[in-house]
Amino acid sequence: MDPDFWHQRWESNNIAFHADEVNPALIRYFSIRNVPAAGRVFVPLCGKTLDIGWLLAQGYRVAGAELSPTAIEQLFRQLAIKPSVTQLGVVRHYAGPGIDIYVGDIFQLTAEIIGSVDAVYDRAALVALPADMRRRYTAHLMEMTAKAPQLLLSFEYDQSRMEGPPFSVPLEEVQQHYAKHFTVRQLDVTEIRGGLKGVCPAKEIVVLLDGI
Repeated sequence: MDPDFWHQRWESNNIAFHADEVNPALIRYFSIRNVPAAGRVFVPLCGKTLDIGWLLAQGYRVAGAELSPTAIEQLFRQLAIKPSVTQLGVVRHYAGPGIDIYVGDIFQLTAEIIGSVDAVYDRAALVALPADMRRRYTAHLMEMTAKAPQLLLSFEYDQSRMEGPPFSVPLEEVQQHYAKHFTVRQLDVTEIRGGLKGVCPAKEIVVLLDGI
């Protein structure tokens, strides 16, 4: 997907995808991951999600990736943290106590740049990408996080009734991407009240990816 699409969405504040509360699935299910105290959680395509503040409040450290500097400047204001900002090649690194956010193209990130990761929380990344990018993304995510266990939130709906993002990525597709490397376990599936964007019926799927 063209990066300008996301830059324009953030610059115009057209961010209906941004939730104004911590995702209930994160609160309910993240504790089942055997992440050590002060473990490091990677949040791809994180935006300014309130979920990051929740993870920090639980004592975890957070690493994130985001394309839009506008989103990350808003995130740090929201967290009341003044970050240090440095340039790491083509990626800009925003750092604060317990938090590292890398601003730029996620495909430019490497394991060497982001460092060690104990778990991944994919709340909005896989579903933000069109089908032709999802296979590349999932392979890259596994490579740069050394196949860390993952809590994944996805959507399932009739894609012919609405254009993404977010796109429909049913459990069967999640398995196609990840089943060779993880045990794929669906933890929950719930109907989205009022439908996705109020347009069509949809389900939110919560999936745990555990190393084989």
